[in-house]
Amino acid sequence: MIFTTELYLGCRVCLDFHAVKIYPNKISCGKELHLRKKMKDNVGEEHLYLAFSHQYRDSIFPLHTSISLFLLSYCDCKLFKVFLVPTGEDVGDQCVTKNLAGDLEVHLISRCQLPVVVQSCSLPAVVMKDDKFCRAGLSVVLRHIIQKTFEADPSKKDLLELLGFKKTCLKACAEVSQWTRLCEISIPLAVERFLTASPENCQAIPPDILLLERKLGEPVRVHNDDKIRRQKLQQQKAGTKAAVPVLGEEATEELKPGGVHEHEPPSLELSVAFSKLLAQEAPDAITREAPHIRRTKTSDLPLLDHVFAEGLYFTVADLVLLPCIHQFLVSSKKQGKNLVNLPLISSWYRRVQEVPGVKKAAGKCNMELLQLPELMSAPGEQLQDSASVPDELEEDNEESHFIGGPRPTMTKLMENGIEAKFSPHPCPNWTLDWTSLPSAVSPGEGKMSRDRALRKQQQLNNLVAAVTKLAKPGDLIVDFCSGGGHVGIVLAYMMPSCQVVLIENKELSLIRAKDRSDELGLNNIWFIQANLDYFNGTFNIGVALHACGVATDMVIEHCLRARAAFVISPCCYGFIQNTVKFKYPRSHQFKEILSYKEHMILCRFADQTAVQLPPERRLIGKQCMGLVDLDRAWAAEEHNYSVQVISMEPESCSPKNNMFVGIPA
Repeated sequence: MIFTTELYLGCRVCLDFHAVKIYPNKISCGKELHLRKKMKDNVGEEHLYLAFSHQYRDSIFPLHTSISLFLLSYCDCKLFKVFLVPTGEDVGDQCVTKNLAGDLEVHLISRCQLPVVVQSCSLPAVVMKDDKFCRAGLSVVLRHIIQKTFEADPSKKDLLELLGFKKTCLKACAEVSQWTRLCEISIPLAVERFLTASPENCQAIPPDILLLERKLGEPVRVHNDDKIRRQKLQQQKAGTKAAVPVLGEEATEELKPGGVHEHEPPSLELSVAFSKLLAQEAPDAITREAPHIRRTKTSDLPLLDHVFAEGLYFTVADLVLLPCIHQFLVSSKKQGKNLVNLPLISSWYRRVQEVPGVKKAAGKCNMELLQLPELMSAPGEQLQDSASVPDELEEDNEESHFIGGPRPTMTKLMENGIEAKFSPHPCPNWTLDWTSLPSAVSPGEGKMSRDRALRKQQQLNNLVAAVTKLAKPGDLIVDFCSGGGHVGIVLAYMMPSCQVVLIENKELSLIRAKDRSDELGLNNIWFIQANLDYFNGTFNIGVALHACGVATDMVIEHCLRARAAFVISPCCYGFIQNTVKFKYPRSHQFKEILSYKEHMILCRFADQTAVQLPPERRLIGKQCMGLVDLDRAWAAEEHNYSVQVISMEPESCSPKNNMFVGIPA
């Protein structure tokens, strides 16, 4: 029997594959389209699963569900079979009205009926019918809806523009992008808490809303903005405004930039933004800049103002924020709140309504958009200072700028009896017989040089050897930050009695991994495109090869929570810094001795292990690596784990050649 995602297992909420018997570089745009088309041609209908907790006014909660339904309506996309998954027990069909979901056909399904791969993920999630490839998390799902809609109808080029310059809008995961985190997590949660708070506890504007207001006031930086800024300077010198874009008859009435009257031409920024929405050439009021304009230094050019959330252009970020800000404004209006401190959000809210298709989508979702007055701030009234935004929302940079070397910090640790310690390698000479394995198992496969492929094979030898010693038949192994599947595919091929799940945020890397898996005919492997935070399944062993910076600590945290063993090779120590989730140092022993600044010194110098550096410098880098990882190992041991820090063999296989092996007691 081959397991497919149509098989439902009891009422388990967590991921449990044990109930199922299993039988044993950069890509060009053309390559990207080829990979996506190949995957699309090989699968059938896709199912979209959305959480449903309750209905409040004109929205379905959690807000991630309202956002997803709003985007489907905006894209006029009916390519997915949509399921609402109640979070409570007593939810019937009558709780979901048709007008809330627009003209979409929506089905209810219980959590225990979800495909097993979806049960391990936070919703929203999309899974291919009769397949094992799941996409989870708001940004990943929304981007997939846009791409799939465009692939089905290439004439909808305006939808592809929602992904922004180089298609990167909300592409960086929330763990590393403050902007993605604000849109995907912070704003929806802040609004949900605001709506459910008691009247006496919801007087203040949520800090994350204030942070959005502040960001809308920051200068805009866009690709090739030098030309636009020079046009703005010339207009300022000439005392003129940009020419109004020529609109189609149908769009003229709908597409009047918010807050701009017919007799008042829009600013240059508005003209550029709305021209792009209509797929016109950007307005060029003056064909050639005057000599003094061309000679002006870039640093002296006027800055550009925000038109939409990410700057000049309308993107999926605006569609994410609109249902959230709408609910916040509706609730604030009912409470009689004065929105004087949010003039930029109010202006943005009015402007988004004028984008073609937004009002229509809102009507489908039964959202009655507010008509806010043009001026939200009273004359002479002081806007709320950015100091009102709590410190934890500010970037913690005051201690990240430092000078000096690592020796004083290392000496301080030595005086307290702490030095880098490496356990002996349990099987230093063990290696896979790569010559006898199918080409699809090898990490080379023509995509990297022979030397690099050899080093990658050596790295895999170390991880596979460690996992082999830990694994038992029937174990579930999760390859975190899997990339193109170098680790996970080898493990799935070498251990057919185990199940392997690959988790990776980059879509194309995971598609390549699935392509290799299909070539090998593997039936014991699953794929999840998601941020690490959206995976919440149970498993036995966690593995990660070169998880960058804080990602290593996220993988360790997942393993500790699941009481799973782990085999992890860290990377990019210089990217380690305090985050919302983690503070450094990690262990009590290091916290008692080192400050955050001193720990960051170790992290920065731990990256200096490249072969091109002098041997003495590399040795110091290796010692710093060992100290940072010793701190991580001791932090895991505080959770009743036994952890060893080992150097890979041979050490030349990678400048980042440390490896953790952790086992729960």
